[in-house]
Amino acid sequence: MFTKFLFLAIFGIAMAHLEGVVVVYLRKAIGLLESDTEAGNKELLEQVPKRYIKIEMTREAATIVMLLALAVLVGSSWLDRLMVFLWTFAFWDLFYYVSLYLLIKWPPRLTTIDVLFLIPRPWIAPVWFPVGVSSLTIISIALFYMF
Repeated sequence: MFTKFLFLAIFGIAMAHLEGVVVVYLRKAIGLLESDTEAGNKELLEQVPKRYIKIEMTREAATIVMLLALAVLVGSSWLDRLMVFLWTFAFWDLFYYVSLYLLIKWPPRLTTIDVLFLIPRPWIAPVWFPVGVSSLTIISIALFYMF
């Protein structure tokens, strides 16, 4: 069990870094310079053409499909599949912010406002919220499997 969840964590971290790299390229492509990393993504969202928002939504949907497919392939029961999905999602979400911070020093603070997800409409909150939820999810699932 430990080995399975270790590799799922590694998968989530690798997926997070890949997404972080994509976001760095997207920020550069739409003209947000690295020196402007103090800006929150809520304001940035308003500057992005709607066509590109719709394209970004398909990328987000594809990410969820990948995590669901992984959970179905790896999990042995519905509860185990749910745990696999949440565990991998939590590592992906948490390390996405770690990756962005290492690459471009963004977000500068945990209170920085971010667009967390676009589906079905933009979810906007401070970065501490997904970091906290992901951390609690990882801790909860680890405790669940330990006891």
